[in-house]
Amino acid sequence: MCGRFVLLADFSEIAGDFDIQEVSGDVRTGRDISPGQLVTAVVRHGKNRLVNFRWGLIPPWAKDPSIGRRMFNARAETVSEKPSFRGAFQKRRCVIVADGFYEWQKLNRAKKPFYFSLQSGRPFGFAGLYESWLSPERERIQTCTIITTVSNELIAPIHDRMPVILGRDGASIWLDPENQNGEQLLSLLKPFPAEEMTVEEGVMKLAR
Repeated sequence: MCGRFVLLADFSEIAGDFDIQEVSGDVRTGRDISPGQLVTAVVRHGKNRLVNFRWGLIPPWAKDPSIGRRMFNARAETVSEKPSFRGAFQKRRCVIVADGFYEWQKLNRAKKPFYFSLQSGRPFGFAGLYESWLSPERERIQTCTIITTVSNELIAPIHDRMPVILGRDGASIWLDPENQNGEQLLSLLKPFPAEEMTVEEGVMKLAR
């Protein structure tokens, strides 16, 4: 799973790395971003746009927004089939921007945090999906979920799942709303190379 991540990069870094051409939201930075909070994401509608979504996907058919508390992750193995995610997988894909993320190792009754990031130190994108939900009060709520897959060799000793991290080429393919090639899209949802990542035990240091 992925239940906590970090984003400290400024707009200039994100704009350059993700080819942002339009801004409809701000950079939501934090050292402990959790489900229910607004996150920074990229979508493509003719051009790459920076937006904000609430983390925890609410399907359009949901009667109660509380379902989003349970849907902050989607499994790569079933994301194209489950009714909650199928429509978004086909048409509403996004990239959620991060600097790193946490996983916890269970040790008897305790849990030890580990912080994972890229060797390059650059921000990166999680493969995500988004939806727009209309409340009974006619309030439009934009939400998202992060897709997870099996862990790579670096993360596997700590946790059996990891968020899907997309490289630049993969992110471009993923963001294309005209791409309906399910086989190609699913092929992107794989573990990120362990040799390109680094891990730090405990809470992340305050300095980047």
